Amino acid sequence: MRGSVTVHMAASPGRVWDLVSDVTRVGEFSPETFEAEWLDGASGPAPGALFRGHVRRNGRGPVYWTVCTVVACDPGREFAFTVAARPGGRTLNTWRYQLEPAEGGTAVTESFELPRILPIRLYWMVAGSRRGAANQAGMRLTLERIKSVVEAAELAK
Repeated sequence: MRGSVTVHMAASPGRVWDLVSDVTRVGEFSPETFEAEWLDGASGPAPGALFRGHVRRNGRGPVYWTVCTVVACDPGREFAFTVAARPGGRTLNTWRYQLEPAEGGTAVTESFELPRILPIRLYWMVAGSRRGAANQAGMRLTLERIKSVVEAAELAK
């Protein structure tokens, strides 16, 4: 009930981190989450900061909001958040971006991990192979879009 994709980007970890941690730009990159906004006075990434994401599942629907909590915020290294249906609700997923310096740039890994609670385990038994494949494709597309933006900015310097 987890998966990951890694893409090499010809940019520094700091520049990549600036993009992956700016949730207000998620609509530029994600095939499912088309907008996000910080909540409760948060204006940027910080441990415990809340934001909400507007999701169009599988790029088609249904459309719904999720509430997310930043759980890892290490500039240039890692940005992660949990997803719940409501503030203070049960974690439904954890999304993570890990950045590792690599020759000529950064190896960027996006991953997801679902909690091992009964409702999600049952869901994964029924739809896991389809949802897992959709998540893998979505993570690859997200990272390729980020790569495009961050590498174009590097070239423009």
